Amino acid sequence: MFFEHFQLYMYILKVFFNFVYMNQTKNKSIVLFDGLCNLCNSSVRFILKHDKKEQYSFASLQSDASTKLLLHLNYKKDDLNSIVLIEGVKVYNKSTAVLRIAKELRPLWNCSYLFIIIPEFIRDSIYDFIAKNRYKWFGKRKACQIHNLKYKDRFIN
Repeated sequence: MFFEHFQLYMYILKVFFNFVYMNQTKNKSIVLFDGLCNLCNSSVRFILKHDKKEQYSFASLQSDASTKLLLHLNYKKDDLNSIVLIEGVKVYNKSTAVLRIAKELRPLWNCSYLFIIIPEFIRDSIYDFIAKNRYKWFGKRKACQIHNLKYKDRFIN
């Protein structure tokens, strides 16, 4: 009896989460980033500035929203060393996420997508090296902050 109620409860939560998720993102791609990392925060500001189509929404990897999104998509949140891009039900991370984001930005920046021809293991090795040293090189925040109030609606709560 308990198990049946638990399953029903979980189903209702999943339906509710799907409704909230779809309404809040409105067919946008979602960028999950390390909200404590200065490099990552600068990258989000860069994307906001160059994303004229306003197709990206954002959430900190430390937030409950990102945890729920990744859980919903059956994606393991093992570490916070990677940017994550969610496009529909597809999840990309590390260099592939960065390049797919760049592909959709203003002309000139979208040319960087050409680096996709470099094998992923090479791209990700470079990405991992930068990610490993990002706090040392760029610093760390104590908490994630919304970057500018005019972009508040682009961040998922």
